Amino acid sequence: MTRKNVLVFRELPPDQLARLQAVHTVTVADPKKDRAAFDAALPEAQGLIGSSFPIDAAVLDRAPKLEAVSSVSVGVDNYALAELHRRGIVLAHTPGVLDETVADTVFALLMATSRRVVELSNLVREGRWTKNIGEDCFGFDVHGKALGLLGFGRIGQAIARRAALGFGMPVLYHARRAVDLSAQAPELQGKARHTPLPELLAQSDFVVAMLPLSDSTRGMVNAALFGQMKPGAVFINGGRGATVDEAALLAALDSGHLRAAGLDVFAKEPLPMDSALRTHPRVTPLPHIGSATHETRHAMAELAVTNLLRALAGEGAVAVYDTAGT
Repeated sequence: MTRKNVLVFRELPPDQLARLQAVHTVTVADPKKDRAAFDAALPEAQGLIGSSFPIDAAVLDRAPKLEAVSSVSVGVDNYALAELHRRGIVLAHTPGVLDETVADTVFALLMATSRRVVELSNLVREGRWTKNIGEDCFGFDVHGKALGLLGFGRIGQAIARRAALGFGMPVLYHARRAVDLSAQAPELQGKARHTPLPELLAQSDFVVAMLPLSDSTRGMVNAALFGQMKPGAVFINGGRGATVDEAALLAALDSGHLRAAGLDVFAKEPLPMDSALRTHPRVTPLPHIGSATHETRHAMAELAVTNLLRALAGEGAVAVYDTAGT
């Protein structure tokens, strides 16, 4: 194989970096730490691998030899998809390997929010637990309650399995088209139902958004949708932060229409210090930890490296993102 120039723009595990270095000439330059080094490597780069940095048209203009980009992520909203397609540059990503871990995180957030786990743990830590708790500290049951899912891809289905099979929760989901459960998730037959959006919002005790970010989903979860949710419902977002109108969410929480919210993602990350979501008493915020386990992040890096090695060898990446529809 001809050695090519690879630019790593976010740290990789040592064993995965070594896989690249064994085959190609590798430059490691995180643009968030050393933008000059990143920019200097772009003109000769034939492969890019990393995540959490915008690869836009301006970046692509400085990388005329680029053949493939491998993202250590499932989401691709940091990439100029139409430009990649126009230039014939392959984009690969890492679906599948993080489904169960993200579903674990989302369900943990749902449980923590409903049972007020973080709030009541702090009660103990801060020395305010001085007598048996009363109703002012009670949470709400999760088992048997209705779960509504906005989006029903692999991660949505993994969340549905936890809810329906583990907690006896009826599952309603809304997606562009109904999923053939007999083929994709036979264990959910009779337990998950494709549902019109107004019905899902009105009936669900928990509404979980697992939406990708696109022009059609940006700000989709807005005041109108919050207004249609069941009074006292809990809202969880484990998809993309910018799919939610955060001002509308705060208004729904402040009015009492929504009981609580659990958020692993935000429109701007890290969450600004002046964001009301950071300290709101009805919000349980997490720092975008959906896939953040040692095992899963390593598996993502391994797949991303495999994708890039195969793409640069002309063999076809394992998980290519189709940019043609952009």
